[in-house]
Amino acid sequence: MSKFTSCLCHQQMMQRPPHEDFSLKETKPHLGGGKVTGDKLTSTYDLVEQMQYLYVRVVKAKELPSKDVTGSCDPYTEVRLGNYKGVTRHFEKKTNPEWNQVFAFSKDRIQASVLEVTVKDKDVIKDDFIGRVLFDLNEVPKRVPPDSPLAPQWYRLEERKGEKLKGELMLAVWWGTQADEAFSEAWHSDAATVGWADGLANIRSKVYLSPKLWYLRVNVIEAQDLMPTDKTRFPDVFVKAILGNQALRTRISTNKCINPMWNEDLMFVAAEPFEEPLILSVEDRVAPNKDEVLGRCMIPLQYVDRRLDHKAINTRWFNLEKHAVMEGEKKKEVKFASRIHTRVCLEGGYHVLDESTHYSSDLRPTAKQLWKNSIGVLEVGILSAHGLTPMKTKDGRATTDAYCVAKYGNKWIRTRTIVDSFAPKWNEQYTWEVFDPCTVVTIGVFDNCHLHSGGDKAGGTKDSRIGKVRIRLSTLETDRVYTHSYPLLVLHPTGVKKMGEIHLAVRFTCSRLLNMMHMYSQPLLPKMHYVYPLTVSQLDSLRHQATQIVSMRLTRAEPPLRKEVVEYMLDVGSHMWSMRRSKANFFRIMGVLSGLIAIGKWFDQICNWKNPITTVLIHILFLILVLYPELILPTIFLYLFLIGIWYYKWRPRNPPHMDTRLSCADNGHPDELDEEFDTFPTSRLPDLVRMRYDRLRSIAGRIQTVVGDLATQGERLQSLLSWRDPRATALFVIFCLVAAIVLYVTPFQVVALITGFYVLRHPKFRHKLPGVLLNFFRRLPAKTDSML
Repeated sequence: MSKFTSCLCHQQMMQRPPHEDFSLKETKPHLGGGKVTGDKLTSTYDLVEQMQYLYVRVVKAKELPSKDVTGSCDPYTEVRLGNYKGVTRHFEKKTNPEWNQVFAFSKDRIQASVLEVTVKDKDVIKDDFIGRVLFDLNEVPKRVPPDSPLAPQWYRLEERKGEKLKGELMLAVWWGTQADEAFSEAWHSDAATVGWADGLANIRSKVYLSPKLWYLRVNVIEAQDLMPTDKTRFPDVFVKAILGNQALRTRISTNKCINPMWNEDLMFVAAEPFEEPLILSVEDRVAPNKDEVLGRCMIPLQYVDRRLDHKAINTRWFNLEKHAVMEGEKKKEVKFASRIHTRVCLEGGYHVLDESTHYSSDLRPTAKQLWKNSIGVLEVGILSAHGLTPMKTKDGRATTDAYCVAKYGNKWIRTRTIVDSFAPKWNEQYTWEVFDPCTVVTIGVFDNCHLHSGGDKAGGTKDSRIGKVRIRLSTLETDRVYTHSYPLLVLHPTGVKKMGEIHLAVRFTCSRLLNMMHMYSQPLLPKMHYVYPLTVSQLDSLRHQATQIVSMRLTRAEPPLRKEVVEYMLDVGSHMWSMRRSKANFFRIMGVLSGLIAIGKWFDQICNWKNPITTVLIHILFLILVLYPELILPTIFLYLFLIGIWYYKWRPRNPPHMDTRLSCADNGHPDELDEEFDTFPTSRLPDLVRMRYDRLRSIAGRIQTVVGDLATQGERLQSLLSWRDPRATALFVIFCLVAAIVLYVTPFQVVALITGFYVLRHPKFRHKLPGVLLNFFRRLPAKTDSML
């Protein structure tokens, strides 16, 4: 154990990167516009800073004048405020266009006192000026929700010289905040370079819902009256089940006849709405790589039974049909009476795992009938980010177009994209219902690479990950607002890198305290996971299928939540081998055992009288506990109570965050990081793979030795009574008989006192050689001798 530890510690102490601040920082933002009552904030958006916007709603126009001989024009509207300009879409040959588009200008960036709304005629060479409307910003009214939306008005267009024209434009202009209903659908001055026709849909804030996932259990029982083509041999029959891109098969039936039996379960993940049927195909293995379809049936999932517990449901027979064979232009139907006997059901009592079990945000079963009442509300204010790393080059300069994605339960949120900013300010607030406090909310930051037309087709462009934050709700105090700046850490082949910081405000409000405390006595997963458990391999496979289904469904939304984003949020690929994670987990184990090791060292010091006063006090305490054994358990629990009270003053004040030292990410060897980011299967050169394989064998050999030593000690305990060593077992049996007689006639207090005083005896009465019992135990046989 010590050699293995020293080896890993030596690797850990290798070249360290320059010091970088990865700590969590508490902040004091001006939340909710400063509307505070006691400890709680009362404004509508009380976990974000208020942002003032000038909103301009361009509704429609009528009777627009035209310089064209046909009397028509191609109108569009341009909203200009200082250096910022927003443009509506244009209509062809229309004098009464209707746009109904909203523009939002951030007050922090306004550099003018006059708003100009101009109607123009689209032209190939130069757009013609039709008319305009001017607004003095000092005269613009303010609107604060829940006030009703401001009604638009008709304004007469005027020329540049101020003369009134014939046409009119319907507008509404007001000052508001991000709490305004028009905020989410508006064009923002933060995205001035993005037009309506380009990627505007990709920059708006949206809420997504994961599809409702079910486990589909297919119990294949038997088949009857199969008709193999080759009548001269016994068929090797199996059943293949296909659901979408998932395919599973049973083993080959041991009944080599036309009525085979299997009684085997196959598990799938299905998502509502059910778009694809379950296809059961009975096939005969006629050659090593050749299968013949004996029959096939399709089962629509809409008609499949749903069960909420482990009670068996009724079985059903399905007719098997062969494909129609084409002969020329005619179809030749193959008719026969083969059937398959199955039990198919949608399992509503399980929770379909699509996240890592360590970071689950939802633990409820699929069936809504089994849900319990919510215990509270989680509110997250995504305030801002700063110090973001440049993620791409645009027009010859480095830039970042950042947006956030947060996931909790089946609800995903996506903030708007702040274009071309290394310090974006979102100030958006979102709310989730909480059903279990031992869950985790995940917030990720990404760089938007799909803002301009053709972005989706430009060589498979993907949104780049900037970093993510996880917050476990059980680590938060209820009704307290946590405002912290979290470092965004991403592991690269060159090492861990800080990509910037994200500023969050989080509050967990408990509505039912007793229900929440009761949750700590309940199983983590639904009842079916324990009554009818799935295997580890099944869970791994089903989780992979669930993540693929969720990413596919969210990609089909408009705008899409892209696959690379969903997979990063769901920690796809976290199960892959990593030398860094292996070392980190080893050091975690050593950290857990360090407490026991410290107690052992302290007890050894007591036994060796390193501090005589402490040893004498331990003797007195030991004497009291032996004479009054009823005080042992009360003393232990009182001691634990006092320790808990003593540690209260040092309780954690901040939620836990990514620890680079714990993850062994701040000192990872470059080759180990390159191995972690290698593809599967590997894409590296053979010599490099051989070196890594030899290193893996070396470390695995040390782990193997440690595990073997632990197994040896357990086998020696088993051999005490197994008569593998007849003399040792005989000695132990005689010792047990003598010990039983002595303990029967001797009071327990006397035995305990003699044993305790012997263990705590002074070093003068000790020998450096191992004791008799230890020598006897080490001589016991183990199964090591039988290992090849």
